[in-house]
Amino acid sequence: MKIAFQMDPITDVDINADSSFRIAEEAQARGHELFFYSPDQLAYQEGRITARGHDMTVQRVAGSPAELGPRREVDLSDFDVVWLRQDPPFDMHYITSTHLLDRLKGQALVVNDPFWVRNYPEKLLVLDFPELTPPTTVARDLETIKAFKENHGDIILKPLYGNGGAGVFRLDANDRNLTSLHELFTGFSREPLIVQKFLPDVSNGDKRVILVDGEPVGAINRVPAAGETRSNMHVGGRPEKISLSDRDREICAAIGPLLREKGQIFVGIDVIGDYLTEINVTSPTGIQELERFDGVNIAEKIWQAIEAKL
Repeated sequence: MKIAFQMDPITDVDINADSSFRIAEEAQARGHELFFYSPDQLAYQEGRITARGHDMTVQRVAGSPAELGPRREVDLSDFDVVWLRQDPPFDMHYITSTHLLDRLKGQALVVNDPFWVRNYPEKLLVLDFPELTPPTTVARDLETIKAFKENHGDIILKPLYGNGGAGVFRLDANDRNLTSLHELFTGFSREPLIVQKFLPDVSNGDKRVILVDGEPVGAINRVPAAGETRSNMHVGGRPEKISLSDRDREICAAIGPLLREKGQIFVGIDVIGDYLTEINVTSPTGIQELERFDGVNIAEKIWQAIEAKL
């Protein structure tokens, strides 16, 4: 098959951690042809969806993860699979790319389905499952957020469309910084904020559960660094081996059918204690850590799911 990757620069990835690299590596091992382009090179040209990029060969060499051919323009309808893998922020640039990739429907399989990536941002899709999530409010209005904090005391405040733990704050019952943080966020963004009740179980880790076509295939535990509330690996969280609990499976059974129906083939959910906190559909991570811990080829399972749809 011919596979195109829309992602941030492949030359900058960590070969031992990046999930896009691992997906490309497995595709190459299966005999597929690879093409890379950055999101800013995606275009609509008089009815065609095109991209300027490079034929690609990936290699597990530190500092040199890929060899790229000469830059050329391609028609993405000529590809079998197009991967939507650039990192958030989930801004209008990101949203526009999903609109353009939508136009490949019936010509190429876009993973994850861009229509539902656009309509299911990770911090909003969880609102469909209030019985699985901690108390949550999405608002820009300071009085609404203050009322939530007064009700729950210890809260997590974060930007609605961020990623990697950036801009995440814990405000305990004695904290006096809510108004200042609200001024900070609203001073540079028109977007609402999301607030959730703080879950003390985060000290034991924030579990990343990976689902392939709606089915859980394993989990890793991300433990916060000393002095940190955030457990994201981007900010120093330590990955640990962990098994799926009965509660994890219950959560996956509740959300899996919807993910499968909406073409979300590779998804990573975040679970703290007994609660679902995020459903990551834009550019989830964790494949390589899970493969090392469990000795299971997760990238193979992803490609098997994709190949079954073609």
